[in-house]
Amino acid sequence: MSNDIMQVVVIGYVWPEPNSSAAGQNMLALINHFLRHGHQVTFMTAATDSPHKIDLESLNVKSEAIALNCSSFNERIAQLSPNVVIFDRYMTEEQFSWRVKDACPCAIRILNTEDVHSLRQARHDAVKAQDNALRASKGIATSSLNTPILPIANAAKNADYNTALAQREIASILRSDITLVISRTEYALLTDHYQVPAQQLYYHPLSVAPLKKKLPSFEQRNDIVTIGNFRHAPNWDAVLQLKQTIWPAIRKVLPNANLHIYGAYPPKKATQLHNPKSGFYIDGWAEDAEEVIANARLLIAPLRFGAGIKGKILEAMHCETPTLTTWVGAEGISALNNANENLEATSSPVWGGTICETAEDFAVNAARLYNNQSEWALASQTGLNLFHDYENDKEVETLAELTASIAKDVNSHRSSLFLQGLLWHQTLNASKYMSQWIEAKNQNL
Repeated sequence: MSNDIMQVVVIGYVWPEPNSSAAGQNMLALINHFLRHGHQVTFMTAATDSPHKIDLESLNVKSEAIALNCSSFNERIAQLSPNVVIFDRYMTEEQFSWRVKDACPCAIRILNTEDVHSLRQARHDAVKAQDNALRASKGIATSSLNTPILPIANAAKNADYNTALAQREIASILRSDITLVISRTEYALLTDHYQVPAQQLYYHPLSVAPLKKKLPSFEQRNDIVTIGNFRHAPNWDAVLQLKQTIWPAIRKVLPNANLHIYGAYPPKKATQLHNPKSGFYIDGWAEDAEEVIANARLLIAPLRFGAGIKGKILEAMHCETPTLTTWVGAEGISALNNANENLEATSSPVWGGTICETAEDFAVNAARLYNNQSEWALASQTGLNLFHDYENDKEVETLAELTASIAKDVNSHRSSLFLQGLLWHQTLNASKYMSQWIEAKNQNL
């Protein structure tokens, strides 16, 4: 079976946009992985079209639009008769997995997490609660975007992991035959805290494309850069952090440096922050993220919450650009960072730059790395070493090999997964019956 050509269907939450987000890069790498092993890939999505999507046709990948809550999907997936179906994020698994199970019961169902969404949301909720408590103590409206936000603090460390969203997401993981996890930290969280069986998990790290050009030297680089899709809540929060507290502190010690903020889909509230007089530039979409990051002297990512692996930080390390970030940004990349221990502010060689907690931390270390070539070079090399460590940390068996092995006898793989069978019991198929009700309602209308 390992030498047979498999039919792989990917059901995307959105169209792959590798230049917009790490999730887009991850999806493209996943598609290319199966293509390199000689398998045929079809990409399906209910998402609206995107101007930044990858040209799938050029990769010899067929793409199709599908409808939510419509039995036409059942008919189409039965026609394709895939060996493997990959669900892009738990929301897609909820919508379509029961239809795949009904139409193609022998197809291997793989969940691509991108990151553990419930973990990110729990940390976001913890940060918002702390911010709102501070604002309430000062009599400031919680809806105001221009009120002071707390310095990088430890609110996210106090997140509640046992939420209703976590129950939904873990249920999605347990229903799937294999779940792809991009972070060792999240792998440990799933096995240790949520007790997900290891045979249902596969560590699948982010893949970074080879460099296209020779990297500029220290002297050839200028300014500080951050990059990230503006639709991603942690990125927008980081922009506000930079605007309100961190960049003013850095500008005092680096009066001639500029901050360039790149990212797809900048909203009006973001472009209104553009202020060249203070060296604060909202540059928007970056056609070539590598060029932008490689030509900057530093990358800054003041993330107060989030999950998974931060693609911009891996890209910076690959480009030998030192990074100023938080324990959230470093999570899953540094060897000293795991599910139970978070990195504290430090300039030691365990990180290619500095792990910061306050605006003052960012300012002091920005000045140190920006102005001192030897310090910059040490951080640059340390980051590159961490990048290679992350990139080389892979499972012995490739995903395509594992999938082919399971395909030999998928029932044998599922026979030991008691919780999977429990969750597929008819009394627990809430998503299925809700979808059928919506379809019936739409037909009546």
